[in-house]
Amino acid sequence: MPISNQQRMEIEAATFKRLLEHLDAHKEVQNIDLMNLASFCRNCLSKWYSAEAKSRGVDVEYESAREIVYGMPYAQWKEKYQLEANAEQLQKFSK
Repeated sequence: MPISNQQRMEIEAATFKRLLEHLDAHKEVQNIDLMNLASFCRNCLSKWYSAEAKSRGVDVEYESAREIVYGMPYAQWKEKYQLEANAEQLQKFSK
């Protein structure tokens, strides 16, 4: 049975939600690690979210999108979970 556009959008939305839940469950994975391995991070997701909203005429500012992606204000997440990048992480990132 072919998938409808509505079903596809619902599945994509649920998959995105599941990705956010997975990232939330793995706060030990730092953004620099995500960038080094996959060339995107939580901040990228926030920027994409904001941009997609704006392309649809919905004003979701970057900081609001960050709160959606991080599950809390970014400053709070950064204070609680973000570690200083080590030399190896920084070296990989600079490539």
